[in-house]
Amino acid sequence: MNWRNYTLYMAWFVSMTAVLGSLYFSEVRGFIPCELCWYQRIMMYPLAIFLGIATIYQDTRIKKYVLPLSIIGGSISIFHYMMQKIPGFAAIKPCVQGVPCTGQYINWLGFITIPFLALVAFTLITILLLLTKSSSEKE
Repeated sequence: MNWRNYTLYMAWFVSMTAVLGSLYFSEVRGFIPCELCWYQRIMMYPLAIFLGIATIYQDTRIKKYVLPLSIIGGSISIFHYMMQKIPGFAAIKPCVQGVPCTGQYINWLGFITIPFLALVAFTLITILLLLTKSSSEKE
């Protein structure tokens, strides 16, 4: 039994955890997402659906379709996190209305914010997808 046969399942689990976590923060805790948070959600929510379907059918060809979503989402997360934690980036203001992108609803251990959690999820999904065996490798 090779653990690489289960990386698609693990990526789906990470995406579902991220989706449920974002819904918890907004619907249960009442945190209003900023504009960059919405863009990260736009990248994560389809991942949960696509990876779920791919997991059911064990379709490893999905990698080429979902990797761009996870990489773009991770890039948005890095930018958002840098806006929160690096003073020079706070001058860039993509969130012009509503909740400011520099706001931090959580700040666990002094560095764990919601964009950081999203970055961890996107990074794990990207790594797991890159490690997922293709159909030809399984034979």
